[in-house]
Amino acid sequence: MTQKTVLRSDELSCPSCVPKIEKALRGLPGVEKAEVRFNTGRIEVEHDPAQSDVEALVKAIRGTGYEARPSAF
Repeated sequence: MTQKTVLRSDELSCPSCVPKIEKALRGLPGVEKAEVRFNTGRIEVEHDPAQSDVEALVKAIRGTGYEARPSAF
């Protein structure tokens, strides 16, 4: 069963970071979709939480050099 998790990053400084973050997220087990919106800092991920939880998503983003946090919006 998949869920949609919304993360936010205030550090997205250029459009070139988008494919880097999306690739890192899509490389995680259970991630079906990852979409980064550079202009808003919104990161939407559809994933199986049993395979990759929110902590794993944040860690993958951190691995690309950016910080992210869960967002309610």
